[in-house]
Amino acid sequence: MKKINALVLKTYSGPLLVTFFIALFILLMQFMWMYIDDLVGKGLEWYVIAELLFYASFTFVPLALPLAILLSSLMTFGNLGEHYELVAMKSAGISLRSIMKPLIILSLCISAFAFYFSNNVLPVANLKFKSLLYDIRKKKLAVNIREGIFYNDMEDYVIRVGKKGKDGNRIYKVMIYNHTENRGNIDVTVADSGIMESTPDGRYLIFTLYDGFNYQDIVDQKDSKNQQPFQRTSFKIQQRKFDLSAFELNRTNEELFKNNYQMLNIGQLNYFIDSLSRSLVERKENLARNFPRNYQLYLNNDTAYVPSTDSVTVVPGDFLSGFSTDDQIRIVSNALTSARGIKKNLDFQSDAFRVSNESLVKHKIVWHRKFTLSFACLVMFFIGAPLGAIIRKGGLGLPTVISILFFILYYIISMIGEKSALKGAMEVASGMWLSSVVLLPLGFFLTLKATTDSPLMDMDVWNKALLKVSRVWSSPRRLSGQNRATGKNR
Repeated sequence: MKKINALVLKTYSGPLLVTFFIALFILLMQFMWMYIDDLVGKGLEWYVIAELLFYASFTFVPLALPLAILLSSLMTFGNLGEHYELVAMKSAGISLRSIMKPLIILSLCISAFAFYFSNNVLPVANLKFKSLLYDIRKKKLAVNIREGIFYNDMEDYVIRVGKKGKDGNRIYKVMIYNHTENRGNIDVTVADSGIMESTPDGRYLIFTLYDGFNYQDIVDQKDSKNQQPFQRTSFKIQQRKFDLSAFELNRTNEELFKNNYQMLNIGQLNYFIDSLSRSLVERKENLARNFPRNYQLYLNNDTAYVPSTDSVTVVPGDFLSGFSTDDQIRIVSNALTSARGIKKNLDFQSDAFRVSNESLVKHKIVWHRKFTLSFACLVMFFIGAPLGAIIRKGGLGLPTVISILFFILYYIISMIGEKSALKGAMEVASGMWLSSVVLLPLGFFLTLKATTDSPLMDMDVWNKALLKVSRVWSSPRRLSGQNRATGKNR
């Protein structure tokens, strides 16, 4: 019995690791495709990109792990069934439940590890990944001065190079606009040729210019609006140095990101959820208590009336008829101003409550996600293992197709539940556990059919069942037709 357990575990562990890393690799490639514009052309070092991909791979584990368990369990039992190893075990008196027992224990261990990972490792990985991605996206593109194009990514300077030499360092027809004083194009340098090179540490870009002129408008004198002196200076050789520190990758302090809901564990989420809930309740109570106190004159008024225009109109014969026309206009104007102020205040409070409630819901969603990941691993196993024993097909063909279909179904239901919870259409707990509630009965059904050797995939059984249904469906029609015929004969 122990040898059989070891055989099943060995047969299962290999596909599990392979499919997990394949799924992780596919998700990483999708990430690279999505953020390729933020990574290319910025002169990033290879270790920066490697660090980003390393942290990103941790964030994809909640998607890759359930898919790997589903596919590997389906492949394992499909291979055992295809090579008649399941038949041999059953003929020796070993039931499918006993064969699945070591894998069930392993799946429980994986679920426990998934919970630990989601609660302790994933928040740290999210913090590292999000902060590094933010810094990369904020980083400027690497210096790329092209021919005939004004380059303005250099801070306080605009540079135009007419033509470049074959080596890329020699430049011709150079124009440099100096905007350090923020007064427009009052300082321009023009040169026939030059050499463009950077310092060994890459901190500065040095232009060595030959045979040029400096043109400068003198605007710091009195009466500069009427008198605008112009200065031109020629040079044989001139060197300009540009600071490239703005093009370096500057790391933001991670403390600025650590209070985000994606970077918190269960204990921290409980604290924030409790604080946000109490704050929201207190703000609503304060509004309910202070609103009638501030607007007592309007409590008994009909607030359903909305004026068609913003202009002030006085209806004759109403309660204002005892006032003069000027007083009536003034009273109505004050009433409209107060009503608009009330509406503006209520709109502001409504928006504030909506933002606070969305933040509270997001914290609750992440809290439930800590548990749904580990539970999804169990659900996927109880779908994949019995389904593999039923279809009896191994390899990467049919099992892959079936696994992808079930995983897409799981993912779509999860997204529907999460979006519904975020929009307030469902409770957070109901939305986050919707996919598990839908797929868990399917797992129990497949496990029951596999353990009782039900011919679930036998087409003859399905044909007989469809034939019985068609007979039951057609028999009432025949009876009704015979009754109508009997009635006509009478």
